[in-house]
Amino acid sequence: MAGLCAAARARELGLDPVVHEKGDRAGGSMLLSSCVVWRYRSVELFREQCPGGDPALQRLIVERLDEALDWLERLGAPVVERETGNPLTVGRRFDPRGLTDALVRAAGEPRLRSPVPEDAAPPLVLATGGFPVELARRRGLLVRSNPWSSGDGIRLARARGAAVVGDPDEFYGRNMPAPPARFGEEGFVRLAQLYGRHARVLDERGEEVLPGAPNWAETDLVLATADRPGATAWYVLSEQALAERVRGRTVGEMVEAARAAGGDVRAAAGLPFPAPPGAHVGVKVTPGVTHTVAGLRVDTAARVLAEQGTPVDGLYAAGVDAGGIASGGYASGGYASGLAQALVLGLAAAETVAAG
Repeated sequence: MAGLCAAARARELGLDPVVHEKGDRAGGSMLLSSCVVWRYRSVELFREQCPGGDPALQRLIVERLDEALDWLERLGAPVVERETGNPLTVGRRFDPRGLTDALVRAAGEPRLRSPVPEDAAPPLVLATGGFPVELARRRGLLVRSNPWSSGDGIRLARARGAAVVGDPDEFYGRNMPAPPARFGEEGFVRLAQLYGRHARVLDERGEEVLPGAPNWAETDLVLATADRPGATAWYVLSEQALAERVRGRTVGEMVEAARAAGGDVRAAAGLPFPAPPGAHVGVKVTPGVTHTVAGLRVDTAARVLAEQGTPVDGLYAAGVDAGGIASGGYASGGYASGLAQALVLGLAAAETVAAG
């Protein structure tokens, strides 16, 4: 999304950008997402939810996102819903295919199967989606993103003197049905197990994975699961919990989706530890990495910065190639590759380049 937004805005401003797409299609992880592009309702709330993030970049997203969403609509991106369903946030849900097509029309057809050239001349906007594939492989987790985002942009920028910010092990993702479950990209949203708050979440020894209740997005629960031996956990549910509704589905429907995908779903008596009181069923889960949080240090003009804080000549970053925005919390925008920061920083990068 970040690269397409940057190219589309650049064309509006009279430039002639070329989009290099490593994959065999446009859209990256945006195309795989539920495509809710949102922000927190205030800068103060953003700071509270993501206390480790850069305040100036957080303010940029809060102040620019609404106008940027209008821009997407003017490009012809079809809106599915105008509410997020969360009292902490505002935003819009787009049809992912329609949004991708609208951006491609405005940006120009990308050069497919064309990784970012190592010797690319400036100006260059890096929008390669962070390094979720690399992180997932290193930690033995599932990949829940497009299969091409393996850190290319960050490596290129580092070779040119760029600084990085954030914890390289922090990521946004979802707990998914653990193997032997099998699913592809079409299951990334549908099979996410989003009911940790209604479950006892226990590891293979029957110990609590997370003390206390998970945060509203359950991202802390996903990260805690990743740190457990084998990076797995069990969501243990009472019969009553199966009737709870989360994002338009019952917990029971999500459990059955995991079962249908071949996941390890067991009656309480079959769990690998003594079942807690009231337990009815357990679902084995493991984290899927959607996008990383660490990335290149950038300013509010999307310029990539060196360690001393000066801009790296002709280098810009957007989306989750840029780091230091959502550190310590959740601000990704629906699912995908930080859709809000992809949109806002993509626009900022194009405007900075056009301004010379």
